[in-house]
Amino acid sequence: MDHFTLRLAASHMLAPSVRHLSFERADAAPFSFVPGQFLQVHLHYADGKPTKRSYSVATVGAGDATPVQRIEIAVSYVDGGAATELLSQLDEGGTIEASGPYGRFCLGEADTNRRYLLVATGTGVTPYRAMLPQIRKLTASRGCTFALVYGARNEAELLYGDEFEAFAREVPGFSFHPCFSRTPRAVPRPHDRNGRAQVALGELGPNAEHDVAYLCGNPNMVDETFAMLKEAGLPVAHIRREKYVSSR
Repeated sequence: MDHFTLRLAASHMLAPSVRHLSFERADAAPFSFVPGQFLQVHLHYADGKPTKRSYSVATVGAGDATPVQRIEIAVSYVDGGAATELLSQLDEGGTIEASGPYGRFCLGEADTNRRYLLVATGTGVTPYRAMLPQIRKLTASRGCTFALVYGARNEAELLYGDEFEAFAREVPGFSFHPCFSRTPRAVPRPHDRNGRAQVALGELGPNAEHDVAYLCGNPNMVDETFAMLKEAGLPVAHIRREKYVSSR
């Protein structure tokens, strides 16, 4: 895998404890990745011991492996976390070391299913943001549909929610289903659900005959949803998983 230096070009807070960071390679070279892949940030603990943290690429590119100039990630802050200390204090122009891309949590080129069920919690929604151009193409070329079920505690933690809702208005084959486990919106929207992500997923009626599912985020959500989909009859090969574990 390629190892490179990244320079922070821009950033903003997505939620009270989540920061969106947009980087460019210090050598000005473009970055090639397949939507769904991640990069690793290289850093050190206070005692000098090296470590790494993985972040899904959130960049909305051309929808394939076409190189991009910006590498975007969403970072959830962890109290006492080594990555939090580094990335929360990084100013524009500051640099970090990284490598990648890694991973195979990508849309299958050989899939023939009619529907994709995309399920996420927290920053686990970032790979689906990168997949949006691919989703647009697949709904047009194959006629398949996509349902994104996203679990958050409240509206403030619904990362990229406005982007997904705008995309759902533009692309008839894509629907967005926010699930609020603690506090519903003050003004609910038609696809909103109260409860965990499994609530909306159950209402969508997972079907072994035509569904492929992607699960990304909290390990408990991934495990519980995996069991739910298996019980619905989906083959293990049709349930693709990526767990996000908070590390210090």
